[in-house]
Amino acid sequence: MTRPAPLPLIQALRALAALMVAAGHAQFEVAGLAARAGLSFVPAAWLPWPAGVDVFFVISGFIIVHASAPLHGRARPRRIFLAHRIARVVPLYWLATTLVLALAFARPGLLGAGTEGPGYLVASYLFWPMARTDGAVQPLYSLGWTLNYEMAFYALFALALPLGRRGAVLGVLALLAGLVLSGQLPGPWPVPLAFWSDPIVVEFACGAGLALARQEGLRLPGPARLALAVAGLALLSLAGEAPALPRCLAWGGPALLLVAAVALGPAGGAGRRLRPAIVLGDASYALYLAHPFVVRGVRIAAEATGLAALTGPGILAVLMLVLASLAAILLHRTVERPLTRAARAVLEPARTPRPAVN
Repeated sequence: MTRPAPLPLIQALRALAALMVAAGHAQFEVAGLAARAGLSFVPAAWLPWPAGVDVFFVISGFIIVHASAPLHGRARPRRIFLAHRIARVVPLYWLATTLVLALAFARPGLLGAGTEGPGYLVASYLFWPMARTDGAVQPLYSLGWTLNYEMAFYALFALALPLGRRGAVLGVLALLAGLVLSGQLPGPWPVPLAFWSDPIVVEFACGAGLALARQEGLRLPGPARLALAVAGLALLSLAGEAPALPRCLAWGGPALLLVAAVALGPAGGAGRRLRPAIVLGDASYALYLAHPFVVRGVRIAAEATGLAALTGPGILAVLMLVLASLAAILLHRTVERPLTRAARAVLEPARTPRPAVN
């Protein structure tokens, strides 16, 4: 079976989503530094920066369905799919979590990691939602809350995968809808079920449905896709960081428009002007996991040297993003890709084709 055609604009959108999350954290760090130094800094409010996660979730739903197309009709599709997903997600996340754990012992509070029991630590490594002592349902590396949703989505998609191309999408949509509906019933519910039944999981369903629409032949002309992109950005900007609507509507809806704008066009190459965005998109997972280390490190260095007073807080925030992006590309090429290949060699069934699931 042939691999699905590449969609470079999806990678560029991944870069935007990762930069949105990183920009929010960079501005938070700079705001704290500016307040301590008596400097004036107003964080940019063009977009709700945490909504980069919602864009990621819609992309994830889309790309899993799109890239898993070669697995339909194959022997042991679930095993191949899960092997690829585990190899792609787990090694770098475990590395980041272990680094946070080491820093928590060496310098408590440096990255906001608290001291919890061994059960909580095991749950953090196994993507199992568990409440901290302060009540927050977050793993040791707090960014991992998104991966707790991702891994649950992968498990549900794996259950539906043998149903065929359409059946797999409809099956995972039904499973996600069942989860959300169960969360509306009177509780209390166990922490994992309460966590996974959050309506934010609808964003994965939106991406999966979009991928099925593309597989069924839906394409939009350039002007229509441009209108979707402009509408998505405008609605995100209007929603702001404290939306009146539920998150899955206020941020997930515009995220769906953005993903549709890049996913429902022709496949193939992109212009050279987009090459840097595509390179960063390839490293978007590394950027997402690594940027807190970089922005906190830059803040510590700026506090020690007085750099913020020389550059100004805004320039310092941009510097954080540039350094985080460069570090992510280096990490992707020298650590993430070798770890993924090694994990696939261990996990993937022998003597089976290796369709890429990126």
